[in-house]
This record gives sequence, C-alpha cells and structure tokens, in this order.
Amino acid sequence: MRIDLKANEVVIKASDTLHSSGSDITRGKLILTNQRLYFKPVVKEAENGGFELMPHEIRDILLYNILAFIPAGIELVTGDGLKLRFRLKNRNEWSRQIALLC
Repeated sequence: MRIDLKANEVVIKASDTLHSSGSDITRGKLILTNQRLYFKPVVKEAENGGFELMPHEIRDILLYNILAFIPAGIELVTGDGLKLRFRLKNRNEWSRQIALLC
C-alpha cells in the first residue's frame, strides 16, 4: 500500500486500523506524516474511500473505550464536527504524535 508523498514529507508512523464514521466500518491503514494524517482503505472500492486530514482541520483528539474499560482507539473531531474513529494499538503514542503535529 503506497501513498504519494508531497515535497519534504516523511512518514512518522503507520498502522493497520479499522475506521468508522457512523455505522460504516472500513479496514485500512492510518499513516501519519510530518504534514498530514492519511487513511487508505484496503479495498479500493470502499464506500468512504481514502482521505487526508491536515493538522489545522483536527479540533480534538479523544481516546475511546469499548464497554467503558477496554481501550480501543482514538477519535478525531474535525473543525466542522465530523467524528472519525480509528481502532488501533498504541493509541496513547498515536494521540501524542498527532497532537505534536497539530
């Protein structure tokens, strides 16, 4: 799985993830670079497709749990109120790295 990097862009972190926004769940890869956050689905025909978030678009970084106590992943809230959930391991490290980018 590859993405086209922009000039002077370097990958900081990448991980397999499950992305959900509402009821749709898509398996893919979350990629953090020094310029943006990018989600690329495994299946090219995925309904929500790939997308990128620029640092200024991220309003909040939240940690979420399943059944109130099982750590699950991170939830990003954009400036326009869109909530994007990513189920992944090392969520504390991911949230720290994203916060540094913002």
